[in-house]
Amino acid sequence: MSLHVDIRKQLGSFTLDVDFNAENGVTSLLGASGCGKSMTLKCIAGIEKPDEGIIELDGRVLFDSENGINLPPQQRRVGYLFQNYALFPNMTVRQNILCGLRRERNRTSRQQRLCDMISMLQLEGLEERKPAQLSGGQQQRVALARILVSEPRLLLLDEPFSALDGHLRDSLKVELRDLLERFGREVLMVTHDRNEAYNMSRDIAVMDKGRILALKSTKALFADPGSVQAAVITGCKNIAKARRIDEHTVEVPEWGIELETKQRVEEGLCAVGLRAHYFSPNTQYNRFAVHFAEEMEEPFETIIQFRYEGQKPDSPPVWWRLTKDKKPAQFPGELGIAPANILLLYD
Repeated sequence: MSLHVDIRKQLGSFTLDVDFNAENGVTSLLGASGCGKSMTLKCIAGIEKPDEGIIELDGRVLFDSENGINLPPQQRRVGYLFQNYALFPNMTVRQNILCGLRRERNRTSRQQRLCDMISMLQLEGLEERKPAQLSGGQQQRVALARILVSEPRLLLLDEPFSALDGHLRDSLKVELRDLLERFGREVLMVTHDRNEAYNMSRDIAVMDKGRILALKSTKALFADPGSVQAAVITGCKNIAKARRIDEHTVEVPEWGIELETKQRVEEGLCAVGLRAHYFSPNTQYNRFAVHFAEEMEEPFETIIQFRYEGQKPDSPPVWWRLTKDKKPAQFPGELGIAPANILLLYD
């Protein structure tokens, strides 16, 4: 299964200009609110029409501005899970799911597929309830059942956990991830939560201001986001301007240090990123004198802010995040970070 999207759409002063490919598994569009993620899904589903470009699913053209092709949503075989699930409030669970089978004329087949989906989504005993009588997690499963029963070739999830509280959100991530594995087809998920993207996705496309900044496998993206904005979106707390010294050395004037890198430093480097979890008083590489600045306590972790000895006084402190059981009795005089953990950022 494969999806190819190369479209442009003007929305006032905002321009959506995305070009990417996605294949079997879950691909997340990760970015801040208003960056164009949901609009991209709506264009793929046929709810919105791009100004130009092409959308192709498994070799079948859904939209092609040059050749005048724009299939209506009902012909695209694309399932779309909205943020609020869009269940019909006056219909029961059974009736809501049957809406996904309105084109199936065989009564026996309809009943069998309905039963299979109720079993698959663990909705037994809820068939005659209405949406208002369901929990948030149950509503989500009903909405998914209504979509999946129609056997879509592509599933679009728009912020699937945004309507759920924190505890329920965490438990349903595991359920939904297992379900999507059984679905066995391409899934495109929109989220602004990097933890959701990391937990749910095989690949992640980072979006900013209507464009794709990077599309990589999940672990590769977090290990090497490539750009300043992608580093910010993936949660890097320490980013500073830098310049190349040689193939494996960079200077960070703001911090008053030079860092050794494992990754080759290319021309065009503009900044470096240091993830807050990667500092250690035991690491001998990139080890410099530091001074304590401030401490912030979280339920299970501690954030210690520090400054390098030669750091510019008007620059923000550097974050060191560690679990409470690893917090040293005394703040160390020096901290290091491995060359492999230096993120090289180019734009």
